[in-house]
Amino acid sequence: MSKTPRVTAVLLALLVAACATPQPSRSMVKVPGKLKPGANESLAMIVAAKGVQIYECRARKDQVGGYEWAFVAPEADLFDARGNRIGRHYAGPHWESTDGSKLSGTVKERADAPVADAIPWLLLAAKSVGPEGSFSKVTSIQRVNTVGGVAPKAGCSQAAVGTPARTNYTADYYFFTAR
Repeated sequence: MSKTPRVTAVLLALLVAACATPQPSRSMVKVPGKLKPGANESLAMIVAAKGVQIYECRARKDQVGGYEWAFVAPEADLFDARGNRIGRHYAGPHWESTDGSKLSGTVKERADAPVADAIPWLLLAAKSVGPEGSFSKVTSIQRVNTVGGVAPKAGCSQAAVGTPARTNYTADYYFFTAR
């Protein structure tokens, strides 16, 4: 066998081996125990979100003459591991896939983000509220790896009541399904 066919054969063998070896997806992040999904659930997909958290300046209910930024809704695009847009996240909270499947979430637990000035990490119970599709079997969602998204620290006063503020954020949503 001459050198060229041997090199080609070795390269082909390496290529086949590389394709056969499972490539690691984005790894699981370490979360506080209270944010872990049920023992009967397994990770189905990791969805990256990029968008804004929307707040509105309102009069405080617990302090006469006080004002605060109140959370209104998220507004974000969702992306798969390759960076393809696969859906959106919005008020409800809802996560909607481009295939039409849709989830509604209810917060079960929360924990402060490990980095400053980031919205909390969450564990949410998820329920399908749309047609069958890529999101329809999801039972729990973790919001982790949050960056940004917190309410403004200033600018809310009587003169600003009703004014919205949109703060940029990113997060990873870990979607879990029943085993």
